[in-house]
Amino acid sequence: MKILLAVDGSKHGRWATEWISQIPFATAPQVTALHVVDVVSLRAPFMVQPVVVGIERFIQAEIKRLETLGTKVVAETKELLSSMNLQGKVIIERGTVASSILKRAPKRNGVVVVGSRGLDTLDRFMLGSVSTQVTQHAPCSVLVVKEAARPLRRIVLTIDGSTASQKAVQFLLRKMGPNTVDPSEGTVPIQVAVVHVMPYLDYPEFKETRQALVHYYADKIAAAGYQVREEPRLGNPADEIMKVADQHKADLIVCGAKGLGAIARFLLGSVSTKLVQHSSCSVLVVR
Repeated sequence: MKILLAVDGSKHGRWATEWISQIPFATAPQVTALHVVDVVSLRAPFMVQPVVVGIERFIQAEIKRLETLGTKVVAETKELLSSMNLQGKVIIERGTVASSILKRAPKRNGVVVVGSRGLDTLDRFMLGSVSTQVTQHAPCSVLVVKEAARPLRRIVLTIDGSTASQKAVQFLLRKMGPNTVDPSEGTVPIQVAVVHVMPYLDYPEFKETRQALVHYYADKIAAAGYQVREEPRLGNPADEIMKVADQHKADLIVCGAKGLGAIARFLLGSVSTKLVQHSSCSVLVVR
């Protein structure tokens, strides 16, 4: 498993690093940690001729500060990866954050891991907006981390019968193991709530279809060793998924990047974006 980890010196960046060690990947991850010194945003769109307006020296001072911060972040990330026995490297480059992450994102069989927020806007990283851009445009799966790392005990898996949601299921079956290690309990099975949401339509066939689909995927997940709950729901997909996540105190939501499309009324593409922006727990968008 190839992982591109975005780090910026914020607590969310550190949480993202620590989360990698909590996910029971089927194969040991190879981590590339990337820190971007965003000097491009310092010059645009604030001024056209910075020397004329007399603030070039302040820009140069800010660039120096950012480069000093970058050196510190690289050292701290190397130390953190080593302490978690994660194999990988740490690189630093100049550019805009989102485009640099997308340029280096694994093309296949990989995950980009990014914090949901970064340092404040004065520090020019703004990982909050970056996480949305990366989720929408990355060629691989994206994990958006929102909380401090902890043992991965409870997952909400969203399905709608689309190819994208099948990929989310396959991620759990092929790229993760069904057990996690809790320091207080030892090795324990991960609990998965399988969620399928349909709109309020008064047709018995819809209810039967929803229940059959949830049961089909729940059986697959249970056969792999996970503990499973079936959660067929009615309503707005993103809202209902977040309700289930809150009710089960989920550590992670796993969803496909796209759904069945507008005609089928599921729109997992927009749902995944809403989950990334508004859910209280971390979100893995699978491609």
